Amino acid sequence: MNNAQEKFGAPKGRAAKKVLPYMQEWIQDFIRRAPFLVMASSNGNGDCDASPKGGQPGFVKVISDKQLLIPDVHGNKLFQSYENFETNPKVGLLFMIPGQEVTARVNGTVEELNAEQLAARGIELNIFNPDDEARLLQGLLISVEESYPQCPRALSFSKLWDTEQIADNQAQPLDTWLLPDEQS
Repeated sequence: MNNAQEKFGAPKGRAAKKVLPYMQEWIQDFIRRAPFLVMASSNGNGDCDASPKGGQPGFVKVISDKQLLIPDVHGNKLFQSYENFETNPKVGLLFMIPGQEVTARVNGTVEELNAEQLAARGIELNIFNPDDEARLLQGLLISVEESYPQCPRALSFSKLWDTEQIADNQAQPLDTWLLPDEQS
């Protein structure tokens, strides 16, 4: 039992049995339908990063119940995840489907595969709507160490998919994402 469980109590019922060392068929199907995930990583010092990844449903390939392949697409060139993987191959993935309050979580390790390595394995990755700014760099092969569904409480409490909340948010656009020197 870990310190948090000693302090607050151990999981009970279904929660105690939901974390598995492979992906159940339900998790695999969820990932095939998910157009969005957040990939969390940290370096050897524990400095963290969470990177959004998106595409058409099926952009993440389910190779087996123990492996996933994520297309790594050219983005903002900050490369925090790459730097993290150099000293710590551990990764946490959170998959979401709009309108669904349940999420799928996968934890494991990453292996970076270049174009030649992907071709040698007979794997073709696609990018939805590629352009000069969105092109495939490589594939990220995830070896699954654990997976589980996450209960809907957080998404339910946040009203993330509530259409009235979405309309209210759209009526009040945020310009704060622009850097001060980019604002006119």
